[in-house]
Amino acid sequence: MHVADTGLDRPAQVAKEALSSRRTVQAGTAQYLTFHSAGATYAMGIVAIKEIIEYGAITTIPLMPVFIRGVINLRGAVVPVIDLSARLGFEPAQPHRRTCIVIAEMRHEDEIFEMGVVVDGVSEVIELSEADLEPPPTFGANIRSDFIQAMARIRGQFVIVMNLGQVLSVDEVSHLARMGQGSA
Repeated sequence: MHVADTGLDRPAQVAKEALSSRRTVQAGTAQYLTFHSAGATYAMGIVAIKEIIEYGAITTIPLMPVFIRGVINLRGAVVPVIDLSARLGFEPAQPHRRTCIVIAEMRHEDEIFEMGVVVDGVSEVIELSEADLEPPPTFGANIRSDFIQAMARIRGQFVIVMNLGQVLSVDEVSHLARMGQGSA
């Protein structure tokens, strides 16, 4: 895991430090990064997270769906960047001081791909046990149900735990990108 030196605020720096340490967790628990997007708090398992970087220059790609912000150069590698807010069906994120890009490693067939996810800000890395997690709701959520892995109870509030493999599905994102190119 690489932790870039950035101008991120204190909660983001704490989350980055926690990600870099990846300390051993108790049996029956897992670590999750909590973050904000589209006015709500979400969580994602840290297993797939490689690093968190400051929001910066993104090269836009013409004719892409609105949730594909473009690509960044990450130490010589071209990394696609997804706007999580737009991917969830909300308005695209408006970058500000706390906006950052979470770099995740996604497996597709026999390859591993890096993808960036624009979020409004990161909060902390927390440990959750199975008792802290509830099954996803069958109705009533304002995002696609297949994007929800679980509902976590954090300090008395429910937080959506993202199914990152589905949100960043290489097959689905590629298919939607091809559709966007064909509609021009």
